[in-house]
Amino acid sequence: MALNKDKNLKLYFSIKEVAQMFDINESTLRFWEKEFNQICPRKTKNGTRSYRQEDIETIRLIYHLLKERGMTLAGARQKLKENPETTIRHEEIVNRLKQIKKELLDLKEAFDKIDSAQ
Repeated sequence: MALNKDKNLKLYFSIKEVAQMFDINESTLRFWEKEFNQICPRKTKNGTRSYRQEDIETIRLIYHLLKERGMTLAGARQKLKENPETTIRHEEIVNRLKQIKKELLDLKEAFDKIDSAQ
């Protein structure tokens, strides 16, 4: 997800919305917030969290390290502390490759439909 550059896009997201984006529980987000000081959503007086695009980008990176690369919490914290730029770049490359793979599979499916129609 790219950072919000269009003023018409939503600026804040609820914990429920963010949890759905990553198919994780809200409690997982609250836990990650305690484990990673990089996640710092706004909180109202009654504790309701509002996540910004920057928070979501950080969560995406943490999700990548923990869920996709299988790192431990300590390993992910260390990776973010030692070399955040390389970690971010690696995650961006992986996401772009996933997009390319999806586009190629969509093209293959379209060509298969054309071939079967002939």
